[in-house]
Amino acid sequence: MDLQAGGLMDDEADAVDVSEQIIARYRPLWAALTEPESFEQGERWRVDARIRRLNDLGFDVDELSISTDIGGASVQIQPKVVDAGHHSRRLLRLTGLDVGENQARRLLNDLDSYRAATDRQGDSEELVAHDWLAHVFEAVVHAVPRRLGSKLEPAEVFHEVLEHRWYLSERRGWDVPLPEVVADYVATVLPTKPDEAAVLGVDTQALPVVDASPGGTRTQQ
Repeated sequence: MDLQAGGLMDDEADAVDVSEQIIARYRPLWAALTEPESFEQGERWRVDARIRRLNDLGFDVDELSISTDIGGASVQIQPKVVDAGHHSRRLLRLTGLDVGENQARRLLNDLDSYRAATDRQGDSEELVAHDWLAHVFEAVVHAVPRRLGSKLEPAEVFHEVLEHRWYLSERRGWDVPLPEVVADYVATVLPTKPDEAAVLGVDTQALPVVDASPGGTRTQQ
C-alpha cells in the first residue's frame, strides 16, 4: 500500500493479494533453509536431495551435520551464499583437484555428505578430504576399465557417477551402494560417451596426466 501511495506500484494491483503471495513464497523458502529433516537409515540420498534444493535456490552448504538415534537420523544443514569461484578454490585446496565450478560444487557436496555420514565433523577438513579422495574418489576412478579410460576426465567420471547414484537411489527409494552404482554406470552409461580424442581432435594418451593426490606433482608425462 505504501508503494502504491508513492507511485511505485501499479494502482490496479491488489496490494493485499501481492503481500499474501510474498508470504506464501517466503515460508517454504525459510523452511527449505532452516528446517531439520529426519530420515531412516539407508536414505542418504535424501541428504543429496536436500542439498540439491538448496543449490537450486542459490545457496550452498556452510555446515552439514547428521545425528543418529534409535528412530533413524536427522540432518541439519546451514546454508550460505558464496562468491564466484569459491568451490573450485576450496576443492583445489583440499584435494588438489582442479576442475570447473559446477563440478567442484558437486564433488564438495559429496565430501561434506561423506564427512557428516561418517561422523567426522570434529576432524580436520583436510584430513577428511584426504580420506575421501583415497577411499571414495579414487576408488570410483580406478573402477573404470582401461578400455574406457579415454572417455572422460576422472573428475567428470566421478561427477557423472554421483548423478547416476542420485537417480538410481531416488528411483528405488533407498541408498544404492557406490560399487553397484559404478558397475551400472560403467556398463550402461560410460560406453555411450564419445572418446575425448574424438571431441578434442587430439590423442588423449599423449596428454599429461594430473596427479590429484595431496602433495603430488601437478602433471606427469
